[in-house]
Amino acid sequence: MGKCIRCGKENRLISEWLALCRKCILDDFLGVESRIREVHQMSRKNFHLPLAPPEEKEGLPCNYCFNQCRIGKDSKGFCGIRENREGKRISPSPKMGYFSWYYDPLPTNCVADWVCPGGTGAGYPDYAHRKGPEYGFQNLAVFYYGCPFNCLFCQNWQHKQDIKGKKPQSSDELAQAIDKRTSCVCYFGGDPTPHLPHSIHTSRLALSQKQRKILRFCWETNGTMNSRFMEEILDIAEESGGCVKFDLKAFHSGLNTALCGRSNSQTKKNFELAAKWSRRRREPPLVVASTLLVPGYVESEEVFQIAKFIASLNPEIPYSLLGFYPHFYFRDLLCTSRRHAEECREAALEGGLKRVKIGNVHLLGKDY
Repeated sequence: MGKCIRCGKENRLISEWLALCRKCILDDFLGVESRIREVHQMSRKNFHLPLAPPEEKEGLPCNYCFNQCRIGKDSKGFCGIRENREGKRISPSPKMGYFSWYYDPLPTNCVADWVCPGGTGAGYPDYAHRKGPEYGFQNLAVFYYGCPFNCLFCQNWQHKQDIKGKKPQSSDELAQAIDKRTSCVCYFGGDPTPHLPHSIHTSRLALSQKQRKILRFCWETNGTMNSRFMEEILDIAEESGGCVKFDLKAFHSGLNTALCGRSNSQTKKNFELAAKWSRRRREPPLVVASTLLVPGYVESEEVFQIAKFIASLNPEIPYSLLGFYPHFYFRDLLCTSRRHAEECREAALEGGLKRVKIGNVHLLGKDY
């Protein structure tokens, strides 16, 4: 049971860690901003990460994402990956990255599985091996460490500690993992943003060497990267039959900041750019969106606003609503209820979207 320190409201849909309700965040963001900053700083101290994007006057600039870090000597950027080595260069180099990977049999549990070639055969014969799900083939799942956000409900928060002792690997090494049964590669994390040049080089290298017709490349991201990288990955995804999957955490900037520690301004900017590209190829969809339904915070009104935003750009963009499971600093919340999910689906349709799905239905719990 959480309690909002602003209004005194107490119920099961308020995170004890954040100690703020959705209404107070939206109605009085400036009044609770210091609390939000304090909470995120505490969460990052536990992993020895910079408390805010560094702004060292003499630091080296990193332009990979919207945080625009200026990293001091022997220090790291906000993502925890980009590092100033002895005041001379930012590491890792573009063709090196911190990641792990595994093979995932197709069709796989992906936010785009209901519209992608691997899960449905969409785009056959140009982008899929068969008209239906690609049984017998596999996805190369590439998990990148680091992230430009600081989500308090992160489902893969272990990346913040797993990077310790890891050595960077080259794009050449990763490309070699693409075997004859691999029909798609998905970059996720954390977030791919701190390693985008690595993923881009890996993809282009693999495409130049491919000995098979089908080889798709996809990115799952919060969309905070420098827009020039967004155009590069859209180009590769379009060419290969892959997609870019946007994780839209919230619509309101204040709520996004409360939940993720940073604004969603760059996410919206990049989504607008991607939506223009999305009209180039309807099947399989080039752009897919998703939102995690965090009880008490990402309610139907929030989903309605996100859906209106997406629909104003392209109402055909597929949208997945994902069930939340108590995790990380939000482990005191409840699972998304079935009623909550259904209400959000109706809100997304009302917002003007034509293709909406509830995902992770196995996580849906009882009504609140």
